[in-house]
Amino acid sequence: MIFRQPLCGLVLSCLLAAGFASAAEPGLSADEVRIGMVNAQSGPAAALGIGMLKGAQAYFKRINAEGGVHGRRIKLISLDDGYEPSRTAALTSSLLQTQQVFALLGYVGTPTSRAALPLAMHAQVPYLFPFTGAEFLRTPAKPGVFNIRASYIEETEQLVERVTQDLKLSKIAILMQDDSFGESVKSGLNGALLKRELEIYAQARIQRNSLDVAAAIKALQRTQPEAVFFVGTYRQLAAAIKQAKALKFNTRFISVSFIGTEGFIREAGNDGDGVYITQVVPSPHDNSLPLIQAYQADMLPANVDHASLEGYIGAAVFIQALDKTGAEPTRKAFLAALEGLDSDLGGFKVKFSRTSHQGSSAVFLTRIENGKALPVTTMH
Repeated sequence: MIFRQPLCGLVLSCLLAAGFASAAEPGLSADEVRIGMVNAQSGPAAALGIGMLKGAQAYFKRINAEGGVHGRRIKLISLDDGYEPSRTAALTSSLLQTQQVFALLGYVGTPTSRAALPLAMHAQVPYLFPFTGAEFLRTPAKPGVFNIRASYIEETEQLVERVTQDLKLSKIAILMQDDSFGESVKSGLNGALLKRELEIYAQARIQRNSLDVAAAIKALQRTQPEAVFFVGTYRQLAAAIKQAKALKFNTRFISVSFIGTEGFIREAGNDGDGVYITQVVPSPHDNSLPLIQAYQADMLPANVDHASLEGYIGAAVFIQALDKTGAEPTRKAFLAALEGLDSDLGGFKVKFSRTSHQGSSAVFLTRIENGKALPVTTMH
């Protein structure tokens, strides 16, 4: 089966000898492993949570059809937080206390992760592969907390490099969500600009889950930036671009991957052309990669997008680590397996260590043209 790696007998023997095996491990039964997922299934970020869910479901469905992992099928329990941190916390508490899940997987967002992480760490439940590049989840490496995607620092560095080198622009403004997500990306942008002896030219803020962007766009228009670095959700960016065009405010818009590329294309229509977006997974349409061939075979065509591919990759990595823990898995053994994971998923590499819990630093640049996200290497 693609993505599975052979179980290391020596590692398993050592783990069992250390007393890690336990029939009473929460989230496990003789024939099931329960995983919890809380993310946006509704609201302005819904495409991200739905994508992560559908990708993970597709991979787990194939694994379950093949008999599961060491005879245990995967049960994924998904709840909708609407991208509101207070709901994230309440639903996460419910999963931990009522369902007693083995692990939490595929959360979406920085403020939502800030709400969920203390609960997960207090319960000593793994917090795995969230859809955010926030630094607090990465530095320093935290016990039980693992990321696959590149950080916002890495995404912003590439965007700033291309904007300054290819386009020769220096007046770069930021339109940001007024919360920890916005601040996280702003920090990365500021650092990348400072390396080039530049600074953020102007800034404006919008509220999370609000489509009221008019005042922010008008404020930026008065400063006439050459490019606007957007930090928010896809519906907000679509609204911002439409507002800018209505005001004849001619500037370039760029964004990190959290935007939700396919959701943005649907919302923006032709107005989305020319927007540059960094990605942290390969193109979901690049079937030259074995990973994408398997992903496309497992997904409904309508669900093929960057977000569902990220969910699919997260599920694949989860299964590899679970497989390595053997017939009587524990959380401790599972996390040890993750820390030792060094895997090529068929064109996308993921590697963790004891000191680094971020599996990939890959960043891919795309440009929106005619309703498609086209991979590019330079800006023009």
